[in-house]
Amino acid sequence: MANIFIAGFGVLSVLCAALFLYTRTAVPTISDAAFKQFQRVYLVVYMLAMAGDWLQGPHVYALYDSYGMTTHQIEVLFVAGFGSSMIFGTIVGSIADKFGRRNNAIIYGILYGGACITKHFNSFWVLMLGRLLGGIATSILYSAFESWMIYEHTKRGFEQESLGTVFSHAVLGNSLVAIVAGLVAQFFADRFGFVAPFDVALTVLMIMTVIVVFTWTENYGDRTTNIGHSFSEALKSIKTDPKILCLGMIQSLFEGSMYIFVLEWTPALTPSESSTTSEKIPHGHIFAGFMVSIMIGSSLFKLLSKYSSPESFMRFVLVVASASLATPILFKGNQLVVFIGFLIFECCVGIFWPSLGQMRGKYVPEETRATIMNFFRIPLNMIVVAILLQNLQMKVIFQCCVGFLFLAALSQQWLFSMVKSVNPGSSVIKA
Repeated sequence: MANIFIAGFGVLSVLCAALFLYTRTAVPTISDAAFKQFQRVYLVVYMLAMAGDWLQGPHVYALYDSYGMTTHQIEVLFVAGFGSSMIFGTIVGSIADKFGRRNNAIIYGILYGGACITKHFNSFWVLMLGRLLGGIATSILYSAFESWMIYEHTKRGFEQESLGTVFSHAVLGNSLVAIVAGLVAQFFADRFGFVAPFDVALTVLMIMTVIVVFTWTENYGDRTTNIGHSFSEALKSIKTDPKILCLGMIQSLFEGSMYIFVLEWTPALTPSESSTTSEKIPHGHIFAGFMVSIMIGSSLFKLLSKYSSPESFMRFVLVVASASLATPILFKGNQLVVFIGFLIFECCVGIFWPSLGQMRGKYVPEETRATIMNFFRIPLNMIVVAILLQNLQMKVIFQCCVGFLFLAALSQQWLFSMVKSVNPGSSVIKA
């Protein structure tokens, strides 16, 4: 059955390359030299930041296991990471708005680098400290970086439509980085042990931090307010503008389902007669297939944006995502059907990221952007932690994901209806 996954990766790679080339001819490219330079400055830093994250992922569990940690201890460490992001995320966002997004990007490199260093110590509590630092760093990654880019994009007077181009290229590049990082991490782990990939990640994060220092200018949200007031202003924006609430619900429900999927795809694709997951399915080829599917989704985003708007087409994308994760419920044990369903879901992920980024750029106020973005990471992480702690059956877990994604689709429909009622002739709602 492994041939299914290997062949799937090959077919997807060809399809991705063909779609990428077609997109370059079908969608007009932006020739503005200033925009290209701005995009390059942002993407280089973003790719290095994501590489520092991806290099760590494949061997976290293996490292803990090699230190003799029990399954329960490992679960507690993972929950600590999500809990840290949930608790400190909103504070981090407020700090970014008040004290600078560039400064927060530098702090990201320092904190995540510190988390890498803790992997050298066979101590539960030191490793716990590393998970806490990593959780805080992740909150910075998903707020300060995007907030910095959107602010600079607006300040420099680039067209609104080009914002989607940056997000699309970020998703495409992130998938490529993930594949390469996985190969590099495996290379160093095979030769120098499970700690080695974290040392490589530390080096990458140091390089990223230096580049930020010398190439990024600083920008802020509202510098005159204190952190508590920034938090209250973010809550006020959410209460008074239902569009922001919709985006937050979509973010929490979709990303929560996505993180749960990351934890559950291995058992869902493992043959039922197998007692263990190791060496029963080609994890590397499956993961690479997922990343290529995200790249396909990134190209589809460009094509969809040519004829429609994220407010409109994301309604259907979220419904498709919900249906795709129903495959392990309806076709349990059928590896081919379930694998195809998962690939479709990952395509939806590739469309989701640039779409959400572009919509947040339109509707989330600049003054409290990072605070609002991280505020909705609280329910996101609560969803993941709750699922992890319940020890639910796989069928129930995927049923929850299907429900979450359907609710996200309803929230997207609500957003579309509000935008349409306010701007009935706007290109924002073009069909």
